[in-house]
Amino acid sequence: MDFRFKPQEEAFRDEIRAFVKAELAPSFGSPAYNDREDAPKEQGALAKAFQRKLADKGWLTLAWPKEHGGLGAGPMQQLVYNEEMSRLRAPGFGGMGFAMVGPTLMMHGTDEQRERFLGRIARGDMSWCQGFSEPGSGSDLASLQTRAVLDGDEFVVNGQKMWTSGAQRADYCILLVRTDPEAPKHRGISYLLMDMKSPGITITPLTNMLNSAAFNQMFLDNVRIPRANLVGELNRGWYVATTTLDFERSGIQRIVFAQTLLDDLIGYAATQRPDGSRQIDDTQIRHRLAELQIEFHVGRILAYRVAWLQGQGLVPNSEASIAKLYSTELQSRFAAAAIGITGQAGVLARGSAYAPLDGRFAAYYLAAASYTIAAGTSEVQRNIIAQRGLGLPRT
Repeated sequence: MDFRFKPQEEAFRDEIRAFVKAELAPSFGSPAYNDREDAPKEQGALAKAFQRKLADKGWLTLAWPKEHGGLGAGPMQQLVYNEEMSRLRAPGFGGMGFAMVGPTLMMHGTDEQRERFLGRIARGDMSWCQGFSEPGSGSDLASLQTRAVLDGDEFVVNGQKMWTSGAQRADYCILLVRTDPEAPKHRGISYLLMDMKSPGITITPLTNMLNSAAFNQMFLDNVRIPRANLVGELNRGWYVATTTLDFERSGIQRIVFAQTLLDDLIGYAATQRPDGSRQIDDTQIRHRLAELQIEFHVGRILAYRVAWLQGQGLVPNSEASIAKLYSTELQSRFAAAAIGITGQAGVLARGSAYAPLDGRFAAYYLAAASYTIAAGTSEVQRNIIAQRGLGLPRT
């Protein structure tokens, strides 16, 4: 692959920087939380207003084909956009609708579904959540038991979903259900689009270690979903879902956002303490920070590879899993290193007068516990790499 960005891609990077500087107030919240699930609630309105500006420029759907309302940009230009917006800690630049639902509907949806949803997604007028995992079906997602039975032109759905991020705010849900209980588990699943205002849906927030209720339990009691909201073929929803998951695993945002925190940590270590010393002058700390810089550079290259392969018209299935596995494992190592370097003060929560950098490392350490689980566990990623990347047999 060519590791150099094209002149037009670098020019686009400069345009993004200038736009964010001009349109986003410097006082926008604490940068540690703009791209985190524990973002302060008061940032919501500001993020939404900024997202509208991005929609007006067409940047929310930058890489969507022009016939679907996008700008038709290539994967590398989309990568530049995601990279810069993450580096600048800009809010509202991405989301499930733009990155996952829209592209999935382009590939598997009907003309009517694309007409009904893509325009609203592109304008930022609707939010989405993902109804995939269940209490007993996380890593082994194909074992899900939420049932959907056809009754005329509607599916009647009963069951429970777990870890449904943003369900309390979402307008629609991409929902996996079992429509043929007699079929092998991968072949009896269907993919539905569920209106979150439908009767029979109960949302129960789950509070995590960050004291945030970003994800939820979702109970479905005789929820009716029109058959017109079936994406792809009946009982073939697993293959639609894998398309959605590949879009989820191929982003650079996670590695770049963590890199900005590493930059903060290096600045903290280089700051002179009251006794005149600096942590960065300690050989062990300096070497650990250098190792992390190298590891983050490798993570960016792996993400670049995914985008480059997409630009060649290839499907980077195992490569996306490699990027996801590496970046989330690195985030866990980095979180532990950050707490080790900041010491006892590093575990103080946001708001404490003695918390380094407003407690962002403590929050990041707690959040990082979930990174190797969300969007497919590290074990699942290793299986994909082994089987689809290396051609190893199932055991």
